[in-house]
Amino acid sequence: MESIAVVLAMLLAVVASGLLVRMVPVPIPLPLLQIALGAAIALVAHRGVTLDPEIFFLLFLPPLLFLDGWRIPKEGLFRDKGTILELALGLVVFTVVGMGLLIHAMIPAMPLAVAFALAAIVSPTDPVAVSAIAARVPIPKRIMHVLEGESLLNDASGLVCFRFAVAAALTGSFSLPAAALTFLWLAIGGIAIGVGVTLAVTHAKNALSRRYGEEAGSQILVSLLIPFGAYLLAEHAGCSGILAAVAAGVTMSYAELSGRALAATRMQRTAVWDTVQFALNGVIFVLLGEQLPRIFSGAVASVQEAGHHSPWWLVVYVLAINVGLALLRFFWVWLSLKFTLFRATRRGEAVRRPGWRLILAMSLAGVRGAITLAGVLTLPLALDDGSPFPARDLAIFLATAVIILSLLVASIGLPWLLRDLELPAEPEHEADEDRARVVASQAAIHAVEETGHRLAQGQADADLHADASARVMDLYRRRIDGQAPTGEAAGRIRKSDAIERELRLAGLRAERDAVYRLARERALSDESARKLVREIDLLEERYR
Repeated sequence: MESIAVVLAMLLAVVASGLLVRMVPVPIPLPLLQIALGAAIALVAHRGVTLDPEIFFLLFLPPLLFLDGWRIPKEGLFRDKGTILELALGLVVFTVVGMGLLIHAMIPAMPLAVAFALAAIVSPTDPVAVSAIAARVPIPKRIMHVLEGESLLNDASGLVCFRFAVAAALTGSFSLPAAALTFLWLAIGGIAIGVGVTLAVTHAKNALSRRYGEEAGSQILVSLLIPFGAYLLAEHAGCSGILAAVAAGVTMSYAELSGRALAATRMQRTAVWDTVQFALNGVIFVLLGEQLPRIFSGAVASVQEAGHHSPWWLVVYVLAINVGLALLRFFWVWLSLKFTLFRATRRGEAVRRPGWRLILAMSLAGVRGAITLAGVLTLPLALDDGSPFPARDLAIFLATAVIILSLLVASIGLPWLLRDLELPAEPEHEADEDRARVVASQAAIHAVEETGHRLAQGQADADLHADASARVMDLYRRRIDGQAPTGEAAGRIRKSDAIERELRLAGLRAERDAVYRLARERALSDESARKLVREIDLLEERYR
């Protein structure tokens, strides 16, 4: 009962953090506030939560990675794919090697494999944490798209490297050729399973919905189970469950373009997933705060085993690791931008060289967050021979300190660096959205005409149907002409309202089908399509 009470207290702390972060006049990052609330719970509770690493990994990572893949803007991902891949793959390997060697040299008591594991788990960045600290100073969209794309891919690459390092620590051996082959199997198999699970589940769900109807609760529950199914199936096949969850989310975003789900299902599902994301991210940081006292005690003991009797050596380690991460990221971002400009010049494109503020902002924006914490807490408790995992508490403490310090530095430095920062103009989507609205309105007019004729057949009050059709079509014609609809239709009789309601629903369904068709044809970005579909869904719910 006490453990359940602690879990409920953590959820309450997540709720309180959302309120407190808006009440406090100083812009405190939400994750830091949640860590503080978790530490407060640890001081009050007599027993903490004992974490099983594998269960923790399964509960938290699949849904978070799935949602990242589902919602990331694909247009920005493909446009900046070169830069994103350089940061998500090249920077991860660069960080693992550089920081692993630095950590091992600095802390000889930490085995090299454990040092590499720590370096791998602090390599993924967290755009949610970046958004939290830059809420008062909006991050330019181009930078956010790059950070989101980097985070989506480096979550997978960093965690896969982490798994390799942990396996080496457990077995005491490592073979690069074998690791390369294993990585290919992990990556290809994981991606294939993630894509296959989402497509199979979506196809089966749509077939059953067409035949037996759709129930929103069941559809939402299915979407929540997909990432866990993909993760577990991939892990059972010896592939990467992490990549399977990411691939399942990306595939889900494309599967949704079929537009088969009801508007009510999409709206409720969005609300549920927003809640799940907020709760999981929040609980992870609250849990970090709750574990912090025990982690610190274990880290002090590890430092003393290394021959340093003063706990202040922990501060030295934390500062050295954060400085090393910042320098490595700054160098790689500078190198990546140079390479991007070189390729653009080779293609004959006009390029604008970025200033040092942009490079520094991209470097500071590499904030660590939920994925780093979730991963490092899955370090095994013991080796294969039953002995305690070496320097486990110290590794967890250092990863925790990296998260906290990177949040603090970014919360202070990013607003200053991003203020009045001049960037190349972003491609505007307003024109695409306007064209999509015109196309959708034309499709709606055609659907209203057909539905109006069908409803009026054999009816004595055909003129009533004609008047209702004219009113609805006039609304769409005004939209095409750029005029705002009035929305005033007082005095309609009840039957006319029912007819108009059916006509409006027919028009909205046609609008949504047209928007999805444009998105499938790549004539409209998925971000704009999602925005337009949500507008249509809200209107549809109004008339149901």
